[in-house]
Amino acid sequence: MAKAVVLMYHDVVPAGDFSLSGFSIPGADHYKLTQQQFADHLSAISTAVKSTPRRVTDEDWESSFLFTMDDGGSSSLHVADQLEARGWRGHFFIVTDCIGSRGFLTAAQIRDLAGRGHVIGSHTCSHPIPMWNCTAQQMFTEWHASRQKLESILGAAVTCGSVPGGSYAPPVAGAAAQAGYRDLFTSEPTSAVHHVEGCRVLGRYGILRSTTPAEAAKLAAGDFLACSRQQALWNTKKVLKKVAGKPYAAARAYLLSRRYSEN
Repeated sequence: MAKAVVLMYHDVVPAGDFSLSGFSIPGADHYKLTQQQFADHLSAISTAVKSTPRRVTDEDWESSFLFTMDDGGSSSLHVADQLEARGWRGHFFIVTDCIGSRGFLTAAQIRDLAGRGHVIGSHTCSHPIPMWNCTAQQMFTEWHASRQKLESILGAAVTCGSVPGGSYAPPVAGAAAQAGYRDLFTSEPTSAVHHVEGCRVLGRYGILRSTTPAEAAKLAAGDFLACSRQQALWNTKKVLKKVAGKPYAAARAYLLSRRYSEN
């Protein structure tokens, strides 16, 4: 069975300015790191994992970890600079409805990232949460229309995407496959790789603002205990999401917004 260790980051911003890049909605800051935190993460990871991170387009993509960045926030440029300083490349997944708006990449910047060797993929058009509640037609449209927009910007095929909000279910991958995707990244913390209708589905280990550099390094190295802990917590939250639905999401967003407004 194929396996891949994939890290999932979001925005990286100057300390105290979490609204500078990406979404400014309740709970979004939970996923944003300061620039110093990110630098510390990269240092710890490079010490723990001696090999260069791979891209899903590389033939030897299973031989190291993969680096991914969701949403398409403007801080992606800073992240790319830091990766390239180490000779690394990553995957940047774009919410296409946000292209050119405040805090997000422009079309020219997306082309620049691709030209520098990073993989550009879709994070859907509108970032629907939870995506598993969309109809089959809505799922297909989110994947197909976002792919078309990115291809018109890049002048090249876009064949990978990532699921927004961690709301993965097999029909989500099925819709991506029908829209022409070959690789789909979820937020399920697993290294196991499986296929849905010919689309390769890869899990990811999420990095939060509270994740320490040491924890990030252990995840990148595929440490069994670190990966298992995140998987156990994720599975518990996933049950709550499906059972409690909107009340759970609202309560979580409220608690996170209070937590970070007090910091």
